[in-house]
Amino acid sequence: MDCLFCDLERDLIIENDYAVAVYDSYPVSAGHALVIPKRHAATIFDLSEDEYAGCFELVKCLKPMLQEKHSTSAFNIGANCGEVAGQTIQHAHIHVIPRYEGDVDDPRGGVRHVIPSKAYY
Repeated sequence: MDCLFCDLERDLIIENDYAVAVYDSYPVSAGHALVIPKRHAATIFDLSEDEYAGCFELVKCLKPMLQEKHSTSAFNIGANCGEVAGQTIQHAHIHVIPRYEGDVDDPRGGVRHVIPSKAYY
């Protein structure tokens, strides 16, 4: 099985027993990072409880690191689970996306923008 995230060749930002964090190769903003479990699993729903907790431990640890390095105070956190949801690499991963004042005209709705017509309420 060839898996881009199983054969990861990137500098790590941080890691623990269950996961690693790296910068995204196609960032949507400065500091966009990925938390990737070390064991191959298709989506975050396929992780063990320990792996899931380990991944979100790194999400939490990334926050102050990215804040300091990239001068941001807001984030979008998300995981695409399945092709219909936009997942293109079939190895679970969590996006940690720093947000910046003025990066979009109206940020209201945040992750709801995955379906643009449903973003505003």
